[in-house]
Amino acid sequence: MLFLGLGTGLGTALVTDGVAESRELSHFPYRTGTLEDYVGARGMKRLGKKKWRKEVDKIVTELVRRIHVDDVVLGGGQVKKLKKLPQGCREGSNANAFIGGFRLWKEASTERKSKAKVLKLVSRKQRKSA
Repeated sequence: MLFLGLGTGLGTALVTDGVAESRELSHFPYRTGTLEDYVGARGMKRLGKKKWRKEVDKIVTELVRRIHVDDVVLGGGQVKKLKKLPQGCREGSNANAFIGGFRLWKEASTERKSKAKVLKLVSRKQRKSA
């Protein structure tokens, strides 16, 4: 799944086999700037809503064509300003973004605790063998 967050800038994540990985697609060069310069809030302000919507459609369609994903979710504060979503995309809920963020935070916290336990065991074994 490819997630594209249209907000102040452009947030991107790719979910493969249940693992979410941040992607910095926003900084890819595009015309006279970056993708973010055209689909983020600055792009909308500079281009106006009508041209901004066309750029969003063009850029998202091209990303979907090139990345070959099963699912594309558009989210972020600006997605509500689109009259229609690019083909093959669905709108995500910001509530889901928060839930996903909390899950990642919880998993990272659990992983840190597990690593700390392993380090404790290793140091105990090292002390015993010394």
